[in-house]
Amino acid sequence: MEIISEYGGILLILACVFGFFMAWGVGANDVANAMGTSVGSRALTIRQAILVAVVFEFLGAYLAGGEVTATIRKGIIDADSMQDSPELLVYGMLSALLAAGTWLMIASFKGWPVSTTHSIIGAIVGFAAVGIGVDAVHWEKVGTIAASWIVSPLLAGSISFGLFISVKKLILDTEDPFARAKKYIPYYMWMVGFMISMVTLLKGLKHIGVDMDLGLGSKFANALPVSALIGLVVAALGSLLLRRVKELPNQEHRFANVERVFAILMVFTACAMAFAHGSNDVANAVGPLAAIVNTVQSGGLIAAQAVMPWWILLVGALGIVVGLVTYGWKVIMTVGRKITELTPSRGFAAELGAASTVVLASGTGLPVSTTHTLVGAVLGVGFARGIAALNLRTIGHIFLSWLVTLPAGAGLAIMFFFMFKGMFS
Repeated sequence: MEIISEYGGILLILACVFGFFMAWGVGANDVANAMGTSVGSRALTIRQAILVAVVFEFLGAYLAGGEVTATIRKGIIDADSMQDSPELLVYGMLSALLAAGTWLMIASFKGWPVSTTHSIIGAIVGFAAVGIGVDAVHWEKVGTIAASWIVSPLLAGSISFGLFISVKKLILDTEDPFARAKKYIPYYMWMVGFMISMVTLLKGLKHIGVDMDLGLGSKFANALPVSALIGLVVAALGSLLLRRVKELPNQEHRFANVERVFAILMVFTACAMAFAHGSNDVANAVGPLAAIVNTVQSGGLIAAQAVMPWWILLVGALGIVVGLVTYGWKVIMTVGRKITELTPSRGFAAELGAASTVVLASGTGLPVSTTHTLVGAVLGVGFARGIAALNLRTIGHIFLSWLVTLPAGAGLAIMFFFMFKGMFS
């Protein structure tokens, strides 16, 4: 308590700096989830993708990032174990932000798409296990999260594989792909409208006053009919627009006209995924920051949840945007260009497969990483063309970086934790 009252101002300044640094890492590394396939398939240029992501990531993070947040992410440590020495929580969260931000910076420089959620969770587990005690960690929750390493890429890859095979059978491998595209793409548009609406309703809008309750028993069940309706509206509008699309002569590439349509679809999915991602993953940076701010301002009281001041969300949203603009291109190029060759139809199947996995996970309570989900989806689309279509060297580097993320975050956090403890004690 004495340390918090004596050094409260310095601790708050450090928390803001490290929170911004962590958010920078989220922007530099994780935004490839929403933009990698769009750039890789050349539906958007890298400049256009960054512009779209800046607008929608910022809106998602700031408008829907959360009015109230769990101060200790995912409930992986026991807050009661620190009630008598709240300064340990402050040191620990400072360490977690600095450690996760440092690992994300290293991964971004290398071009590795790693999970920002796993980075911050590894860091929190690291300082809690060593600095407070092994019993302070809820290991069963950590085990569930680790299991998602396998489940989420497999699920997303399987869905994307199936989607792309359906696109091939129904449209691409036919005598008149353009006519077939006009016939079947409205069904895919319905799926886009439905899935993106589900992602947004489940993750993005509950904290800005839109919290629908149709009396169906759960948030997931309430979102289903609304999303189905939105899907129908999107499909109807899409059908009207498709009637105006004329087939252009292209002797070199008979699928060029079909790919034009899929490229337009991808722009919409990219905008919505960027909004949903900003609203969801900003919590990785602002959750620990809010925990520090609430503990310091309350004079040492630790709460399981805390009201999120608007300026904390602003720090997180600005950090994401700065990270994206300054260094987001490198991981975007890895996901979009180096795993497999993407076209708009393949990128569309990957993005819709990833969104479907996020929706399924939300409905079943399965913790998934958006990074692992999207990389798995891109792998699924590539695998649909055979193992030779995949860059196994790049995939090996990515899997290795996933394995290292939790221990790297934990190790750095332990080092920083004892550094802060020595500085302020």
